[in-house]
Amino acid sequence: MADYVFKLPDVGEGTAEAEIGDWYVKPGDRVEEDQVLVELMTDKAVVEITSPVAGVVLSIHGESGGMGAVGSPLVVFQLDSADVGASPTSDAPLAAGPKDTATVEVAACSVAQSPATVEPDHGLSRPLASPAVRRRARELGLALNTVSGSGPGGRITHADLDAHLGDTAAATTGAPTTARPPTAQAAGGITETKIVGVRRKIAERMQESKHRIPHITYVEEFDLTELEDLRTHLNERRRPQQPKLTLLPFFMRALACALPEFPAINSRYDDDAGILRSYADVHVGIATQTPSGLLVPVVRQAQARDLWDNAAEVMRLAKAAREGKATREEMSGSTITITSMGALGGISATHIINHPEVAIIGPNKLVERPVVYRGQVAIRKIMNVSSSFDHRIIDGYDAAQFVQRLKQLLEHPATLFIEQH
Repeated sequence: MADYVFKLPDVGEGTAEAEIGDWYVKPGDRVEEDQVLVELMTDKAVVEITSPVAGVVLSIHGESGGMGAVGSPLVVFQLDSADVGASPTSDAPLAAGPKDTATVEVAACSVAQSPATVEPDHGLSRPLASPAVRRRARELGLALNTVSGSGPGGRITHADLDAHLGDTAAATTGAPTTARPPTAQAAGGITETKIVGVRRKIAERMQESKHRIPHITYVEEFDLTELEDLRTHLNERRRPQQPKLTLLPFFMRALACALPEFPAINSRYDDDAGILRSYADVHVGIATQTPSGLLVPVVRQAQARDLWDNAAEVMRLAKAAREGKATREEMSGSTITITSMGALGGISATHIINHPEVAIIGPNKLVERPVVYRGQVAIRKIMNVSSSFDHRIIDGYDAAQFVQRLKQLLEHPATLFIEQH
């Protein structure tokens, strides 16, 4: 027998530390090689860490919600006799790649996090589920062992949680209901919720962005009547395999047309090194509301895609982000972000830039209202578009010019399809 120290691995992108999520083992447990030990959470991902060896867990290091430094002891094993020749300490790389990841690059707003509850231990085998599904189950107070999985190999999905909640509600009340997670209420009616996991990373990134970046906000009114007419026409003529177009692909097209004229806006600013990196490709971050909070999957090379390809990619990435299935590559590397709340968009908003980008664009609600159009009062489809810029890099005049260029393109949508020089 020999002791084996498994050190906290580098989970990528040069992180020096990671937040410890859920432990799936405890001292005294026997584990097999590749068995999941613990979840680690970084600024970019939630990663399941698997065991590099088979043996008995002697000790674990770090509490859920705490931080661990890369290279520090994570788990100490007593190896089986067949593994005695193994090195007593391990600086091995990540034993398994990210199973499910969730970026926490921040866009414009936040959503309150429900208090976490401990998943009951029913003494059964560990069911298959992504980290995002496990977190949601804990928040809902559900034991995953009681939920039937419909995914590959019996994997439990968000839809399975929804179905289970509906079945439980129907069994007890005769009608479906919306489940609310239990809360721990202290004396005096005060509820205390520890902010951990992805929600804490979102909070940290928002604070970092506001602390580092002097924001300048610019709001302009867009007349999108002609664009809406075109969108309706294209949707009526779309082929069965083509997705229905929202306004978002048109905004992405406008960015692809305008940004070559304003290269500093399609950039990431490394303020520690004092380097601005401008990109020829337009990688558009799409702010997406998920059960874990506001996440930003990335449509890469949006300038090389047509309207339907961009629309399909947005749908695919948003679904993957909500289900916790998006890869780290799909959730990082954006050069500019669009954030839209659709019908809830309001009149205007002061959006927080997705650091280290230097700009964020926010379409607001589209409304019909009377305006003076070509010398007469007419009912037009009007939208306010809010945008924020990093004032260290983008001057107010340049920001205004850029937004006016977007306005010109979107108000005359035929220009979106004319080759730009």
